[in-house]
Amino acid sequence: MKLVRYGQPGKEKPGLIDAEGKIRDVSAIVPDFAGEYLGDKFLQKLARTRLSRLPLVRGRPRLGAPIAQPVNYIGIGLNYADHAAEAGAAIPSEPIVFFKAANSISGPHDPIIQPKGSEKLDWEVELAIIIGARAHYISERVALDHVAGYALANDVSERGFQIDRGGGQWGKGKGAPTFGPLGPWLATRDEIPNPQRIGLWLDVNGERRQTGNTKTMIFNVRKIVSYLSHFLVLEPGDVIVTGTPPGVGMGMKPQVWLKPGDVVTLGGEGLGEQRAEIIAWRRGL
Repeated sequence: MKLVRYGQPGKEKPGLIDAEGKIRDVSAIVPDFAGEYLGDKFLQKLARTRLSRLPLVRGRPRLGAPIAQPVNYIGIGLNYADHAAEAGAAIPSEPIVFFKAANSISGPHDPIIQPKGSEKLDWEVELAIIIGARAHYISERVALDHVAGYALANDVSERGFQIDRGGGQWGKGKGAPTFGPLGPWLATRDEIPNPQRIGLWLDVNGERRQTGNTKTMIFNVRKIVSYLSHFLVLEPGDVIVTGTPPGVGMGMKPQVWLKPGDVVTLGGEGLGEQRAEIIAWRRGL
């Protein structure tokens, strides 16, 4: 299934994409895609529902992130060897973990706001894991049983904040508002039987910047979910972004940064596409 949330920010309703690509309202079955409603019990209930009986959503409403506010939004850094090389970093022996602010999540086509004082705004197309069942001290063997599904993500990053502002945690450059575009949909596990065979791409102003495939990840989905569960409790609805292939602005020579007016488009096999315009921060945003 392809699960979506549609409507104005803060007022999104849960929906499901039918065979014709139209949205069906499922709010009579689940109040929202969050917490326990991302578990197998409710997803199986949705799968058994006859879509033709669900209300058809008219028009082309705004799409929000396909999950409501998660408890944790976790990133894995330098998870593609060729990206580590372009960043001038060694291949990690264990996953590099950082946290993004949960309130950085935005819809797949919402504008990306360049923060006040930002000069090094960068892009990163990534596979996002959406947790469906509480995970604590789990093995790699059962890790995928704790996954609700997958989504397309752009791990927007401000490299000056991340690297140049006194070191420390990467989160300084990862958590600004709109730095977490997610969606357009959550593809449940049955839609993505092998998360290690997903092609990813990203364009800036129509020019290809990133092309990659999750098969070249250093640490795969099973490893990431299991590994994290040994350091914290993963809750249903949590988001894990799994690293980016090469081609980010920081790795270009000379380096290239996003600016207001730029348009970023990205996609993943089975995950849909995003399109976002960069806008400058101003009061009220």
